[in-house]
Amino acid sequence: MSQQDHHDVRKTVRDSYATIATDGGNSGCCAPTSGGSSCCGPADDAKIPTAEEMSAFFGYSDDEMAAVPDGANLGLGCGNPQAIADMKAGETVIDLGSGAGFDAFLAAGKVGPLGHVIGIDMTHEMLTKARTNAEKGGYGHVEFRLGEIEYMPIANDTADVIISNCVINLSPNKPQVIREAFRVLKSGGRLAISDVVATAAFPDDFKDDDHLLSGCVTGASLVGDLQSWLEEAGFINVFIDIKEESRDGIADWAPGRGIENYVVSAIITGEKPAEGCCVSGTC
Repeated sequence: MSQQDHHDVRKTVRDSYATIATDGGNSGCCAPTSGGSSCCGPADDAKIPTAEEMSAFFGYSDDEMAAVPDGANLGLGCGNPQAIADMKAGETVIDLGSGAGFDAFLAAGKVGPLGHVIGIDMTHEMLTKARTNAEKGGYGHVEFRLGEIEYMPIANDTADVIISNCVINLSPNKPQVIREAFRVLKSGGRLAISDVVATAAFPDDFKDDDHLLSGCVTGASLVGDLQSWLEEAGFINVFIDIKEESRDGIADWAPGRGIENYVVSAIITGEKPAEGCCVSGTC
């Protein structure tokens, strides 16, 4: 993919999520517009799930959804990285593609006031929303930085944990994102990512559909590619856990398009080797 293609993909994604931040919506593809209609799907009367319904389907509890400020949960995820990250008090967490702050605020509760959470997002409108929510909720140990996840505005060896929820698929250069994640993790640090992966080749009518790109569909990578990129970056104990049951929820992102036949949610974990640890296998 050329640099111009990379720029075009980022602009498409940035514009889509800026609209969600300002006008509302609960999925990158099927977010309601300001007029209340869906951007995809064959029927105008197709039911669009609420943010709470989407989040509940993908594993968030009522208590988690109630714990964050109003407006932080936009229903944009495809899993719950909180459930697998095993965050501890005092740790530093980076949230890639932090949006309005939902996962960052939940992480803040896990690491406590002695911990630190850094959200990264490339969309000004999302950052404004997240910072407003942080002030509203009194999250003094959470900050949000403007930046692209391919080139994180974070120093080497900063984080104990990196989380992300349905974001890396949107990047036009996923191997670079993974290399950056390895760089900013501390020795022994870990990944806890929810994302979509491709399980079949996309039909031609999907490939040039900007709604399906920003809706976390056509940017999805094959499992084998993700595994290779993670291992080439230096991660060990890599595990990609496919969630077949997620297809029912994914179908609601673009009603009637059959996207659930091509992508599925997955949990992706890995570790940066601890100092003195072997890198050829598990430690």
